[in-house]
Amino acid sequence: MPPQKQPNQLIKYSNLGIQMAAIIGISAWGGTKLDEYYKNQTAVFTIVLSLLGIAVALYIVLKGLIKPDK
Repeated sequence: MPPQKQPNQLIKYSNLGIQMAAIIGISAWGGTKLDEYYKNQTAVFTIVLSLLGIAVALYIVLKGLIKPDK
């Protein structure tokens, strides 16, 4: 059986960037919707969920970069 062809590194890293943008965008959007729903004067949910989204996205990106290629 021939060895598995490794995916192109450009595709791998662009996927990580797309995942990061999606996670941060969805968490910020969710925070905005929660702030609108609860009619907050300050954007508490937007700030908290955006920071949480950044932390999760960084974790996923770092995990993807450190993970050895098979």
